[in-house]
Amino acid sequence: MTGAATISGPERERIAAALAEIACAAGEILRRYHRAPCPHALKPDGTPSSAADVESEDLIVAALAERFPGIAVVAEERAAAAPGGTLRPAETFFLVDPLDGTRDFLAGTPDYSVNIALVAGERPVAAALAAPGLNRVWWAGTKAVEAPVTAGRPGAGRPVQVRAVPAAGLLALGSRRHGDAETAICLSALPVLETRQVGSALKFGLIAAGEADIYVRCGPTMEWDTAAGDHIVAAAGGCVVVPGGGPIRYGQHGPDHRNGPFAALGDPSLAPCLALPGACGTRSPARPAPLTAAS
Repeated sequence: MTGAATISGPERERIAAALAEIACAAGEILRRYHRAPCPHALKPDGTPSSAADVESEDLIVAALAERFPGIAVVAEERAAAAPGGTLRPAETFFLVDPLDGTRDFLAGTPDYSVNIALVAGERPVAAALAAPGLNRVWWAGTKAVEAPVTAGRPGAGRPVQVRAVPAAGLLALGSRRHGDAETAICLSALPVLETRQVGSALKFGLIAAGEADIYVRCGPTMEWDTAAGDHIVAAAGGCVVVPGGGPIRYGQHGPDHRNGPFAALGDPSLAPCLALPGACGTRSPARPAPLTAAS
């Protein structure tokens, strides 16, 4: 594998299905630790790392090496331990978050996730997102699929699709532990009926499944937090955009693989109505008038 153009649609589907199996197997490790003693400590950036994170990542990295030998892996815990906190990937590489939402996980809440994505040519081309606490898993090659998790494995999958802007207004998803004023400003320009707080990358899965409409994040996230969900939302018919309306580019070798502001949208028609802050805190160029729920 050397780039997105060299990976066929059927091959992407095969890879995505394999990633779903690996994510569900890692999820069984997390389920054993959930609401049980789980040793943990703070990393230099102030985020927690637990025994569950490390054991889950070990399983995922070993499984990827066995099934996809020779493809580089950038995984959260290993990246944190690397010199300078950064691992520089090849053109084609895996991004792995073995436990997204560690704080919520340690607090006993069920909305944590396992995120695995294959990136080729700066964009994800296959991905899986497992939510062990909810017994749900999503994956996507060229199309997005959801399945229940049974005995640590994906069950029978069904296609999922985003929904159009509801007439009553948008259901926005927010981060339970990471609110910020810029995000609130972005959402204030949209016809938001309700904002629901949800942990981890589960938000992407809910948007892909047509259960929510928008997730705006102006605070810091990492590439492994977003790559899997980004691809799954896009494969379900939505989009994830950055200031200026383009997609997130992965493997940019930025500080610690850090993302800038972004918005995950079920209905892409919402994109022109957003005013995400730019890299220096300035807002994107002027946008058309805000979309109304009746549009």
